[in-house]
Amino acid sequence: MRAGTRGHRLLLMGSVLLALVLIGAYASVAGPSDGGGAPQARVEIKDFAYQPATLTVRTGTTVTWINHDDELHTVTASAGRFASPGLEHDETFFQRFAEAGTYTYFCALHPRMTATIIVQ
Repeated sequence: MRAGTRGHRLLLMGSVLLALVLIGAYASVAGPSDGGGAPQARVEIKDFAYQPATLTVRTGTTVTWINHDDELHTVTASAGRFASPGLEHDETFFQRFAEAGTYTYFCALHPRMTATIIVQ
């Protein structure tokens, strides 16, 4: 075996090993993506609307809202079961839905903003 070929193989093996280490480090920070934890869902607040306006999830799901608007918004349950503080741009609020049912909510600052979570 020539020294040049051996050096290239060692360099290649080192690069592959480094890539695997970096991928492993990212996966441990990012967390499980295969449903290994509790179910999760996301609602985005954009253009003075909750998107999606109707979301159906399983019991036990944690829903996260993120405000993409430059205006302050809230996530306030119509029946008073949950309420977020005012959310600034890129701030989030989360709520776990342990019981089946239909949960309507609105923005306390912009009451025309309404949406529904259906928990099955």
